[in-house]
Amino acid sequence: MALSLKAKEATAIINSLSGGVVPRIGVQHITVGRQLEIEAFTKALDDVKNGHSIVKFWIGDFGSGKSFMLHLLNTVAMKQKFVVANADFTPDNRLYSNDGKALILYSAIMDNIAIQIKPEGGALPTLLDKWIEQVVTKTSQIHNIPLTEIRDERYIKLIQENIMLTVNEVTETGGFDFGLVVIKYYEGYIKNDEFLRRNALKWLKGEYTTKTEARQDLGVREIINDMNYYDMLKNFCRLFVSMGYSGFMINLDEAVNLYKISIANTRAKNYEKILSIYNDCFQGKVTNLFINFAGTKEFLENERRGLFSYDALKTRLETNKYETAEYRDLAQPVIKLAPLNHNEIFVLLRRLKEIFDQNYEVNIDITDDDIQVFMEEMFNKPGADEFLTPREVIRNFINILSILRQNPGADKLSLISSIEISDERPVEVLVDGIEEL
Repeated sequence: MALSLKAKEATAIINSLSGGVVPRIGVQHITVGRQLEIEAFTKALDDVKNGHSIVKFWIGDFGSGKSFMLHLLNTVAMKQKFVVANADFTPDNRLYSNDGKALILYSAIMDNIAIQIKPEGGALPTLLDKWIEQVVTKTSQIHNIPLTEIRDERYIKLIQENIMLTVNEVTETGGFDFGLVVIKYYEGYIKNDEFLRRNALKWLKGEYTTKTEARQDLGVREIINDMNYYDMLKNFCRLFVSMGYSGFMINLDEAVNLYKISIANTRAKNYEKILSIYNDCFQGKVTNLFINFAGTKEFLENERRGLFSYDALKTRLETNKYETAEYRDLAQPVIKLAPLNHNEIFVLLRRLKEIFDQNYEVNIDITDDDIQVFMEEMFNKPGADEFLTPREVIRNFINILSILRQNPGADKLSLISSIEISDERPVEVLVDGIEEL
């Protein structure tokens, strides 16, 4: 049975996987071997819809599919009418800082907000426009003013009052300045002042670095910073729910960059922030929020610099002692991603060949037997047991398809036999020995 996917999805899948990264769209078409995880996640989404909040940790070796899993979760969540956002931890951002690095993370989250009609991100203006439109419609109904007239400048004060009233209903910390900024955003829209509208977005995305600049541009007293950004995320969560969305899901990948923080106290402060978010969610202090972290086993279990170095997190995140490979507990906060078996990889590669053919409108001469030969070559190479990752298998396969597409006379078996295995893993083990300050 042929895959039913859009041309845009096929292109995104092939281009992204060729570059060794996860496509932002279309991941559902290349999902194999994750049915149990998806079922458990869908159940968790239902809980969040009903007002609960959840934190999950997706743990796996380098190249095992953690990032892929997060993108798949996005697709599932957006179909369930969640607002989603993705950001990667890097050396330049983190959860806790006093030098702007937490604010950089917040800005990345806001830049990457996505909804079903804008799955590739950048959906914040769309959501703001939709929310303001709801306020405008409500104001029109309350005051019996036709919708054709309500957007006239003479009614701007009326709209502003209702924006502030609605903001106050859904926000807690920082609601006043948040409301003023949204009012400025609406004012820019009504007066066709793109500069004002852009500055309002700049504030909401945490891109102002000084209060003076924000006051000059928008007349507000405060800005989003390292200390209050999490409160602002919670405000947005409540705002999205008030608009009719199921909740707000935030995916934070590459958590190993927290593990790599060399200063022990700074690293502990970041883990303390994770603990605070964890407690908020599971103690019911915040509603309709779903936060996913993706990291390696070292990030979780290393007792010198991983999450297990922080006792309060270790007690919360230790694996169910009764769990086995056969009997998994997918309801616990930590989900360990098992590697795909050979049958699952075969199905995946066959599917990728179909997508490749569809994208380029070709029929590459690669049979099921050829895929089997390719896999045997990959998995029997020296170092495969230790170094080989699904990411490298996929990229090598697509690279071969790419050569055959552009060079139809190439010997496919010769290409397959020339494969070499390289160790692409970051040197995490060495990090543990770095002298701390």
